[in-house]
Order: sequence, then C-alpha cells, then structure tokens
Amino acid sequence: MRRPHLNAKPLGRRGMAEKLASTLRRYEMVEQIPNLPDNVLGFRAKGTVTTSDYESVIIPAVEALFSRQGKVRFLYHLGEDFSGFEAAAVWDDTKLGLKHLAGWERLALVSDVEWIRAAVKIFGLAIPGHVRVFHNRELAEAIRWVSE
Repeated sequence: MRRPHLNAKPLGRRGMAEKLASTLRRYEMVEQIPNLPDNVLGFRAKGTVTTSDYESVIIPAVEALFSRQGKVRFLYHLGEDFSGFEAAAVWDDTKLGLKHLAGWERLALVSDVEWIRAAVKIFGLAIPGHVRVFHNRELAEAIRWVSE
C-alpha cells in the first residue's frame, strides 16, 4: 500500500478544478501576445484552433476590451505551427466579428496560409475599419501598424 507524502494536502473540489484548469490552459492553441498598447489585442495561434480557444481566450479578452473602448485594434498571428480551425471556431470568429462590426479600428492578420489571407482580404472590404494582411516574416511590421 502506497503512503501519501507527509506534506501532501487534499485538494478538495476547488483545488482539483483549479489544477484541471491550469493543466488545460497549457494545451490551448491560442495565446495572447503580451506588451501591446492598451487598445490593441493580439493573439498567436498554433496547432488547430478550437471553439474552446475562442470561448476561453479570445472572446473574453475582446469583450473586456470593448467594455472599456469604443474602438479596438486586433492582431491575429497564424504562425508556422498553425494547422487550421475547427468549423465551430470559424463560426465563433464570424459571430464575434459581426457583433462588433463597427468597432474594429484596425485588423492585422499575419499568416502565410494563402486561402486565409485571401478570405481576410475579401471580408475586409465589408469591415468599416482598416484591414491589412502580412506574411509571417512581417510580424514586427504588423505590430507597428496595428499599434500606430
């Protein structure tokens, strides 16, 4: 019979839930880009982006910023290790974009995935704000542009 470590404390329900949430956060495919101006949100995507990534990372951050600002600048980096979106994540993205259609001041997409670059250029025509598409090698330029 294995004996528990002398310093081990039972986690309880709350502790177990916090540990599970911490573990799951390590597997999110979207992370917020730090050190951007207050009116700019930036996210880096890797692997396959899921609806859970939108619901737990992107949507809360966007809603929090819109609650403080009338206009938002947004940078989305789909880097070399990005592999795609779940269909439900694309729907979440569409709903979020339409909900705040007049609130997007600048949108910068950074990606080398041609079909996504083309789609953003086309849909960007319907967005009142400014939309630009950058290649992965132009990430620094995209950050400068969305921040100015």
